[in-house]
Amino acid sequence: MTRLHMTFECVDSMLAGTLDAAKGTTGLLLVTGGNEVRSGAFSGQAALAARIAAAGFPVFRFDRRGVGDSGGENRGFRRSKRDIEAALAAFKAIAPTVDRVVGFGNCDAASALMLASGAGCDALILSNPWTIDDADDTPPPSAVRARYMEKLKDPKEILRLVTGGVNLGKLAKGLRQASKAKSAPTTLAGEMAAGLAEYDGPVQILLATSDRTAQAFAESWDRDDPRIARCDRATHAWVEPRAREFLDQQIIAALKG
Repeated sequence: MTRLHMTFECVDSMLAGTLDAAKGTTGLLLVTGGNEVRSGAFSGQAALAARIAAAGFPVFRFDRRGVGDSGGENRGFRRSKRDIEAALAAFKAIAPTVDRVVGFGNCDAASALMLASGAGCDALILSNPWTIDDADDTPPPSAVRARYMEKLKDPKEILRLVTGGVNLGKLAKGLRQASKAKSAPTTLAGEMAAGLAEYDGPVQILLATSDRTAQAFAESWDRDDPRIARCDRATHAWVEPRAREFLDQQIIAALKG
């Protein structure tokens, strides 16, 4: 595998990117979530890029403006469309044999792709999209119920309850939230749905069922959306061996088209 580092322009800033080269004519554009650098948390995106490139598909990663090695102002995921478009153009310039690009994002990187209506990518893989508005940090009812079910299976938690080790005020608040049928869709979720509605390429939505972000997304989305694929007991970063295998399989299938 060949790994190349480069810089490219976005508006009036220089961004940093990395290409994991491969012979395939379909490539993967990795959009990083949060304020993580392009290598990802604990180099998770770098490792993912290496695995996908080893399977024959070139992969391009980048730091958006104001993050990592890139200059400029960090405008957040909501206003990163031009960063993604610039990265897509740089990818095609450094790998001219690539004629189809699949965009992949986890968490608010998935949200960014949805808000940007794909930002020019030919297909999208949206992993655990972030739908929680900044002012609302309340877990969705389904997440609260799942948490309590796990606690009821733990003898230590039962002992804490009967011996007074549980804050009854917090417990009552949690039970009220758990009793709700479903959370109301957030403003962000509505914006994401509107952005995705304007996109006409193939879309795959991947949800890790043990991830709170994915649970919140499921509360705000059509549960029967045929584009959704779920991985049981997977967490946000797909770190479990079974979850990592699921993620790789889904990405490679999308790349094969």
